[in-house]
Amino acid sequence: MKFLHLSDLHIGKTVNGFSMLEEQRHVFGQVIGYIEAEKPEAVLIAGDVYDRAVPGVEAVRLFDDFLTDLAAQDVTVLLISGNHDSPERLNYASRLLSERKLHLCGVFDGKLKSVTLAGEYGEVDFWLLPFIKPSGVRGMFADKKIESYTDAIAAALDSADIDYSRCNVLLSHQFYTAAGVTPVRSESEINPVGGLDGVDSSVLSRFDYVALGHLHGRQNAASNAGYAGSPLKYSFSEWKQDKSVTLVTIRGKGDIAITTLPLLPLHAMREIKGTLEALTGDEISSQGGREDYLRVILTDEEEIIDPIGKLRSVYPNIMALNFENSRANIDVAAVSPGAEQIETLSVYDLFSEFFLEISGAVMTEAQAGIVRELLEGDEMR
Repeated sequence: MKFLHLSDLHIGKTVNGFSMLEEQRHVFGQVIGYIEAEKPEAVLIAGDVYDRAVPGVEAVRLFDDFLTDLAAQDVTVLLISGNHDSPERLNYASRLLSERKLHLCGVFDGKLKSVTLAGEYGEVDFWLLPFIKPSGVRGMFADKKIESYTDAIAAALDSADIDYSRCNVLLSHQFYTAAGVTPVRSESEINPVGGLDGVDSSVLSRFDYVALGHLHGRQNAASNAGYAGSPLKYSFSEWKQDKSVTLVTIRGKGDIAITTLPLLPLHAMREIKGTLEALTGDEISSQGGREDYLRVILTDEEEIIDPIGKLRSVYPNIMALNFENSRANIDVAAVSPGAEQIETLSVYDLFSEFFLEISGAVMTEAQAGIVRELLEGDEMR
Protein backbone atom coordinates (compact mmCIF):
# COMPACT_ATOMS: atom_id res chain seq x y z
CA MET A 1 0.00 0.00 0.00
CA LYS A 2 1.40 3.31 -1.08
CA PHE A 3 -0.11 6.67 -0.14
CA LEU A 4 0.70 10.38 -0.03
CA HIS A 5 0.33 12.30 3.22
CA LEU A 6 -0.18 16.05 3.20
CA SER A 7 -1.85 18.51 5.54
CA ASP A 8 -2.45 22.15 6.47
CA LEU A 9 -3.30 23.33 2.96
CA HIS A 10 -4.86 26.54 4.37
CA ILE A 11 -6.49 27.27 1.04
CA GLY A 12 -7.34 30.95 0.76
CA LYS A 13 -4.63 32.09 3.15
CA THR A 14 -3.20 35.59 2.92
CA VAL A 15 0.34 36.22 4.17
CA ASN A 16 1.22 39.83 5.00
CA GLY A 17 -1.42 41.03 2.56
CA PHE A 18 -0.37 38.69 -0.28
CA SER A 19 -2.86 36.06 -1.48
CA MET A 20 -1.45 32.53 -1.60
CA LEU A 21 -4.07 31.15 -4.03
CA GLU A 22 -1.78 30.97 -7.06
CA GLU A 23 1.04 29.56 -4.94
CA GLN A 24 -1.36 26.89 -3.68
CA ARG A 25 -2.58 26.06 -7.18
CA HIS A 26 1.07 25.68 -8.20
CA VAL A 27 1.97 23.17 -5.46
CA PHE A 28 -1.29 21.23 -5.96
CA GLY A 29 -0.15 20.73 -9.54
CA GLN A 30 3.09 19.23 -8.21
CA VAL A 31 1.09 16.86 -5.97
CA ILE A 32 -0.85 15.66 -9.01
CA GLY A 33 2.47 15.15 -10.79
CA TYR A 34 3.74 12.96 -7.95
CA ILE A 35 0.54 10.90 -8.08
CA GLU A 36 1.06 10.30 -11.79
CA ALA A 37 4.67 9.25 -11.17
CA GLU A 38 4.33 7.22 -7.95
CA LYS A 39 0.86 5.69 -8.52
CA PRO A 40 -0.26 5.67 -4.84
CA GLU A 41 -3.52 4.02 -3.87
CA ALA A 42 -4.56 6.91 -1.62
CA VAL A 43 -4.00 10.55 -0.72
CA LEU A 44 -4.36 11.52 2.95
CA ILE A 45 -5.14 15.14 3.86
CA ALA A 46 -4.77 15.62 7.62
CA GLY A 47 -6.84 18.75 8.24
CA ASP A 48 -6.83 22.53 7.90
CA VAL A 49 -8.04 22.32 4.34
CA TYR A 50 -9.13 25.96 4.46
CA ASP A 51 -7.53 28.84 6.31
CA ARG A 52 -10.79 29.93 7.89
CA ALA A 53 -14.13 28.38 8.81
CA VAL A 54 -16.01 30.36 6.15
CA PRO A 55 -13.70 30.31 3.12
CA GLY A 56 -13.95 32.75 0.24
CA VAL A 57 -15.38 31.85 -3.15
CA GLU A 58 -11.96 31.61 -4.81
CA ALA A 59 -10.68 29.29 -2.07
CA VAL A 60 -13.67 26.96 -2.49
CA ARG A 61 -13.19 26.98 -6.26
CA LEU A 62 -9.51 26.07 -5.92
CA PHE A 63 -10.29 23.18 -3.57
CA ASP A 64 -12.96 21.97 -5.98
CA ASP A 65 -10.40 22.03 -8.80
CA PHE A 66 -7.93 20.08 -6.67
CA LEU A 67 -10.48 17.41 -5.77
CA THR A 68 -11.51 17.13 -9.42
CA ASP A 69 -7.87 16.62 -10.42
CA LEU A 70 -7.48 13.96 -7.71
CA ALA A 71 -10.62 12.17 -8.91
CA ALA A 72 -9.21 12.11 -12.45
CA GLN A 73 -6.24 10.14 -11.09
CA ASP A 74 -8.60 7.42 -9.77
CA VAL A 75 -7.00 7.69 -6.33
CA THR A 76 -8.83 7.31 -3.01
CA VAL A 77 -8.86 10.52 -0.96
CA LEU A 78 -9.12 10.41 2.83
CA LEU A 79 -9.65 13.80 4.45
CA ILE A 80 -10.35 15.11 7.96
CA SER A 81 -11.10 18.57 9.30
CA GLY A 82 -8.62 20.64 11.30
CA ASN A 83 -9.02 23.39 13.85
CA HIS A 84 -9.23 26.05 11.11
CA ASP A 85 -12.03 24.27 9.26
CA SER A 86 -15.78 24.29 9.75
CA PRO A 87 -16.46 20.59 10.46
CA GLU A 88 -20.05 20.73 9.20
CA ARG A 89 -19.16 22.49 5.95
CA LEU A 90 -16.34 20.07 5.23
CA ASN A 91 -18.62 17.13 6.02
CA TYR A 92 -21.20 18.19 3.41
CA ALA A 93 -22.20 15.39 0.98
CA SER A 94 -19.63 13.05 2.56
CA ARG A 95 -21.83 9.95 2.23
CA LEU A 96 -22.49 10.64 -1.43
CA LEU A 97 -18.87 11.45 -2.21
CA SER A 98 -17.58 8.30 -0.51
CA GLU A 99 -19.05 6.37 -3.47
CA ARG A 100 -16.58 8.30 -5.65
CA LYS A 101 -13.58 7.31 -3.51
CA LEU A 102 -13.63 10.63 -1.65
CA HIS A 103 -13.97 10.04 2.09
CA LEU A 104 -14.57 13.25 4.06
CA CYS A 105 -14.71 13.23 7.85
CA GLY A 106 -15.39 16.69 9.15
CA VAL A 107 -17.48 15.84 12.22
CA PHE A 108 -16.67 13.37 14.97
CA ASP A 109 -19.95 11.87 16.24
CA GLY A 110 -18.52 9.53 18.87
CA LYS A 111 -17.61 6.77 16.46
CA LEU A 112 -14.31 6.59 14.61
CA LYS A 113 -14.84 6.36 10.86
CA SER A 114 -12.78 3.73 9.05
CA VAL A 115 -11.97 2.90 5.44
CA THR A 116 -10.26 -0.33 4.37
CA LEU A 117 -8.18 -0.28 1.21
CA ALA A 118 -6.52 -3.17 -0.58
CA GLY A 119 -3.07 -2.72 -2.01
CA GLU A 120 -0.31 -4.78 -3.55
CA TYR A 121 0.80 -6.05 -0.12
CA GLY A 122 -2.61 -6.59 1.43
CA GLU A 123 -5.28 -4.57 3.23
CA VAL A 124 -4.76 -1.50 5.37
CA ASP A 125 -7.39 -0.05 7.74
CA PHE A 126 -7.48 3.75 7.77
CA TRP A 127 -9.07 5.52 10.74
CA LEU A 128 -10.27 9.11 10.41
CA LEU A 129 -10.23 11.33 13.50
CA PRO A 130 -10.93 15.03 12.87
CA PHE A 131 -9.86 17.76 15.28
CA ILE A 132 -11.67 17.40 18.62
CA LYS A 133 -11.79 19.20 21.95
CA PRO A 134 -12.47 17.69 25.39
CA SER A 135 -15.61 19.80 25.79
CA GLY A 136 -16.94 18.54 22.47
CA VAL A 137 -16.67 14.82 23.22
CA ARG A 138 -17.29 14.73 26.96
CA GLY A 139 -20.98 14.03 26.50
CA MET A 140 -20.27 11.20 24.05
CA PHE A 141 -18.36 9.18 26.65
CA ALA A 142 -20.28 9.65 29.88
CA ASP A 143 -18.51 6.67 31.47
CA LYS A 144 -15.06 8.24 31.03
CA LYS A 145 -13.35 11.10 32.83
CA ILE A 146 -12.33 13.53 30.12
CA GLU A 147 -10.46 16.58 31.36
CA SER A 148 -7.60 16.97 28.89
CA TYR A 149 -6.99 16.65 25.16
CA THR A 150 -5.12 13.40 25.85
CA ASP A 151 -8.20 12.05 27.64
CA ALA A 152 -10.38 13.01 24.67
CA ILE A 153 -8.16 11.33 22.08
CA ALA A 154 -7.73 8.20 24.21
CA ALA A 155 -11.50 7.90 24.67
CA ALA A 156 -12.11 8.25 20.93
CA LEU A 157 -9.53 5.58 20.09
CA ASP A 158 -10.64 3.20 22.84
CA SER A 159 -14.24 3.34 21.60
CA ALA A 160 -13.25 2.05 18.16
CA ASP A 161 -13.12 -1.64 17.31
CA ILE A 162 -9.54 -1.66 16.07
CA ASP A 163 -7.82 -4.96 15.29
CA TYR A 164 -4.19 -4.05 15.93
CA SER A 165 -2.98 -7.34 14.43
CA ARG A 166 -3.82 -5.77 11.06
CA CYS A 167 -2.09 -2.80 9.44
CA ASN A 168 -3.67 0.38 10.80
CA VAL A 169 -3.16 4.01 9.79
CA LEU A 170 -4.68 6.92 11.72
CA LEU A 171 -5.38 10.42 10.40
CA SER A 172 -5.44 12.99 13.18
CA HIS A 173 -5.21 16.76 13.44
CA GLN A 174 -3.98 17.63 16.95
CA PHE A 175 -0.94 18.94 18.77
CA TYR A 176 0.91 15.77 19.82
CA THR A 177 3.90 15.97 22.15
CA ALA A 178 6.49 13.53 23.46
CA ALA A 179 8.40 13.71 26.72
CA GLY A 180 11.72 15.51 26.32
CA VAL A 181 10.98 16.68 22.78
CA THR A 182 10.28 20.31 21.93
CA PRO A 183 8.16 20.54 18.78
CA VAL A 184 8.91 23.15 16.13
CA ARG A 185 6.00 25.60 16.04
CA SER A 186 5.15 28.37 13.63
CA GLU A 187 3.76 31.89 13.91
CA SER A 188 1.03 30.90 11.43
CA GLU A 189 -0.37 28.20 13.74
CA ILE A 190 -2.92 28.79 16.46
CA ASN A 191 -0.95 28.39 19.71
CA PRO A 192 -3.08 28.15 22.87
CA VAL A 193 -1.48 29.62 25.98
CA GLY A 194 0.58 27.11 27.92
CA GLY A 195 0.18 24.30 25.37
CA LEU A 196 -3.11 23.23 26.92
CA ASP A 197 -4.06 21.53 23.64
CA GLY A 198 -1.13 19.09 23.86
CA VAL A 199 -1.78 15.36 23.49
CA ASP A 200 0.62 12.74 24.81
CA SER A 201 1.81 10.92 21.68
CA SER A 202 1.98 7.60 23.59
CA VAL A 203 -1.74 7.15 22.81
CA LEU A 204 -0.71 6.53 19.19
CA SER A 205 1.78 3.75 19.88
CA ARG A 206 -0.27 0.84 18.51
CA PHE A 207 -0.77 2.26 15.02
CA ASP A 208 1.54 1.36 12.17
CA TYR A 209 1.56 4.94 10.91
CA VAL A 210 -0.14 8.14 12.05
CA ALA A 211 -0.64 10.88 9.46
CA LEU A 212 -0.68 14.08 11.46
CA GLY A 213 -1.76 17.62 10.71
CA HIS A 214 -1.52 20.89 12.68
CA LEU A 215 2.19 21.76 12.87
CA HIS A 216 3.51 23.52 9.77
CA GLY A 217 7.05 22.19 9.95
CA ARG A 218 7.69 18.59 8.88
CA GLN A 219 8.64 16.60 12.01
CA ASN A 220 7.91 13.48 14.01
CA ALA A 221 5.74 13.32 17.11
CA ALA A 222 6.71 9.67 17.67
CA SER A 223 8.59 6.97 15.78
CA ASN A 224 5.36 5.98 14.01
CA ALA A 225 3.71 9.42 13.81
CA GLY A 226 4.71 12.32 11.61
CA TYR A 227 3.57 15.78 10.62
CA ALA A 228 3.71 16.33 6.86
CA GLY A 229 3.84 20.09 7.41
CA SER A 230 2.19 22.76 5.29
CA PRO A 231 2.86 22.68 1.53
CA LEU A 232 3.93 26.34 1.55
CA LYS A 233 5.66 28.74 3.93
CA TYR A 234 2.92 30.72 5.65
CA SER A 235 5.05 32.92 7.90
CA PHE A 236 8.64 34.08 8.18
CA SER A 237 9.14 31.72 11.10
CA GLU A 238 9.09 29.02 8.38
CA TRP A 239 11.37 30.65 5.82
CA LYS A 240 14.24 28.20 6.40
CA GLN A 241 11.99 25.13 6.21
CA ASP A 242 11.89 22.82 3.20
CA LYS A 243 8.30 21.99 2.24
CA SER A 244 7.27 18.59 0.93
CA VAL A 245 4.64 15.89 0.66
CA THR A 246 5.26 12.58 2.47
CA LEU A 247 5.20 9.29 0.56
CA VAL A 248 4.49 6.23 2.73
CA THR A 249 4.81 2.63 1.56
CA ILE A 250 3.48 -0.18 3.78
CA ARG A 251 4.58 -3.64 2.67
CA GLY A 252 3.31 -5.38 5.77
CA LYS A 253 3.23 -5.19 9.54
CA GLY A 254 6.41 -3.43 10.65
CA ASP A 255 7.63 -2.93 7.07
CA ILE A 256 7.16 0.77 6.32
CA ALA A 257 9.20 3.08 4.12
CA ILE A 258 8.85 6.87 4.33
CA THR A 259 10.25 9.37 1.85
CA THR A 260 9.66 13.06 1.26
CA LEU A 261 8.96 14.62 -2.13
CA PRO A 262 9.86 18.33 -2.39
CA LEU A 263 7.28 21.02 -3.12
CA LEU A 264 8.68 24.13 -4.77
CA PRO A 265 6.80 27.45 -4.66
CA LEU A 266 6.32 29.98 -7.42
CA HIS A 267 8.08 32.54 -5.23
CA ALA A 268 10.58 31.63 -2.53
CA MET A 269 10.29 33.20 0.92
CA ARG A 270 13.51 34.53 2.39
CA GLU A 271 15.13 37.23 4.48
CA ILE A 272 17.76 39.76 3.48
CA LYS A 273 19.65 42.13 5.75
CA GLY A 274 21.92 45.11 5.18
CA THR A 275 22.01 48.76 4.22
CA LEU A 276 19.64 50.13 1.60
CA GLU A 277 22.51 50.79 -0.79
CA ALA A 278 23.89 47.27 -0.45
CA LEU A 279 20.53 45.51 -0.74
CA THR A 280 19.49 47.41 -3.87
CA GLY A 281 22.87 46.93 -5.54
CA ASP A 282 23.47 44.26 -8.17
CA GLU A 283 25.78 42.13 -6.00
CA ILE A 284 23.04 41.21 -3.50
CA SER A 285 19.91 41.59 -5.63
CA SER A 286 21.29 39.14 -8.20
CA GLN A 287 21.81 36.39 -5.59
CA GLY A 288 18.13 35.37 -5.48
CA GLY A 289 14.85 35.94 -7.23
CA ARG A 290 13.92 39.60 -7.13
CA GLU A 291 10.25 38.61 -7.03
CA ASP A 292 10.70 36.38 -3.96
CA TYR A 293 8.60 37.10 -0.87
CA LEU A 294 10.99 39.01 1.36
CA ARG A 295 11.45 40.22 4.87
CA VAL A 296 13.96 43.05 4.66
CA ILE A 297 16.01 44.17 7.64
CA LEU A 298 17.65 47.56 7.08
CA THR A 299 20.74 48.41 9.14
CA ASP A 300 21.21 52.04 8.01
CA GLU A 301 21.87 54.44 10.88
CA GLU A 302 20.75 57.54 8.99
CA GLU A 303 17.10 58.25 8.34
CA ILE A 304 15.79 57.06 4.96
CA ILE A 305 12.94 58.75 3.12
CA ASP A 306 10.45 56.20 1.69
CA PRO A 307 12.58 53.09 2.26
CA ILE A 308 9.80 50.70 1.22
CA GLY A 309 9.34 52.53 -2.09
CA LYS A 310 13.05 52.37 -2.85
CA LEU A 311 13.22 48.68 -1.96
CA ARG A 312 10.13 47.75 -3.96
CA SER A 313 11.62 49.31 -7.05
CA VAL A 314 13.99 46.32 -6.92
CA TYR A 315 11.98 43.76 -4.93
CA PRO A 316 8.23 44.13 -5.69
CA ASN A 317 7.08 41.42 -3.25
CA ILE A 318 8.39 42.72 0.06
CA MET A 319 6.17 41.37 2.81
CA ALA A 320 7.84 42.92 5.86
CA LEU A 321 10.31 45.70 6.58
CA ASN A 322 12.23 45.93 9.84
CA PHE A 323 15.05 48.13 11.09
CA GLU A 324 18.06 46.98 13.06
CA ASN A 325 20.16 49.92 14.21
CA SER A 326 20.87 52.03 17.30
CA ARG A 327 17.65 54.01 16.83
CA ALA A 328 15.55 50.86 16.67
CA ASN A 329 16.80 49.94 20.14
CA ILE A 330 15.44 53.08 21.81
CA ASP A 331 12.92 52.28 24.54
CA VAL A 332 10.18 54.67 23.49
CA ALA A 333 8.09 53.87 26.56
CA ALA A 334 10.93 54.94 28.84
CA VAL A 335 11.21 58.43 27.37
CA SER A 336 7.60 59.10 26.43
CA PRO A 337 5.48 61.16 28.85
CA GLY A 338 2.62 59.71 30.80
CA ALA A 339 -0.97 60.76 30.22
CA GLU A 340 -0.86 63.20 33.14
CA GLN A 341 2.01 65.11 31.48
CA ILE A 342 0.45 65.50 28.04
CA GLU A 343 -1.57 68.61 28.90
CA THR A 344 1.57 70.48 30.01
CA LEU A 345 3.45 69.96 26.73
CA SER A 346 3.70 72.53 23.95
CA VAL A 347 2.69 71.72 20.36
CA TYR A 348 6.36 71.38 19.48
CA ASP A 349 6.95 68.95 22.37
CA LEU A 350 3.91 66.93 21.42
CA PHE A 351 5.15 66.62 17.85
CA SER A 352 8.59 65.64 19.13
CA GLU A 353 7.09 62.82 21.17
CA PHE A 354 4.97 61.73 18.20
CA PHE A 355 8.03 61.69 15.92
CA LEU A 356 9.97 59.61 18.46
CA GLU A 357 7.20 57.06 18.85
CA ILE A 358 6.64 56.65 15.12
CA SER A 359 10.25 56.68 13.90
CA GLY A 360 12.09 55.37 16.96
CA ALA A 361 14.49 58.32 16.79
CA VAL A 362 14.72 61.89 18.02
CA MET A 363 14.60 64.70 15.47
CA THR A 364 17.85 66.03 14.10
CA GLU A 365 18.65 69.73 14.54
CA ALA A 366 17.68 70.38 10.91
CA GLN A 367 14.35 68.61 11.33
CA ALA A 368 13.65 70.44 14.59
CA GLY A 369 14.35 73.75 12.87
CA ILE A 370 11.85 72.98 10.11
CA VAL A 371 9.15 72.08 12.64
CA ARG A 372 9.73 75.26 14.67
CA GLU A 373 9.62 77.35 11.49
CA LEU A 374 6.34 75.79 10.44
CA LEU A 375 4.77 76.25 13.87
CA GLU A 376 5.89 79.88 14.08
CA GLY A 377 4.46 80.56 10.64
CA ASP A 378 1.17 79.00 11.67
CA GLU A 379 1.00 81.20 14.78
CA MET A 380 1.58 84.36 12.69
CA ARG A 381 -1.37 83.47 10.45
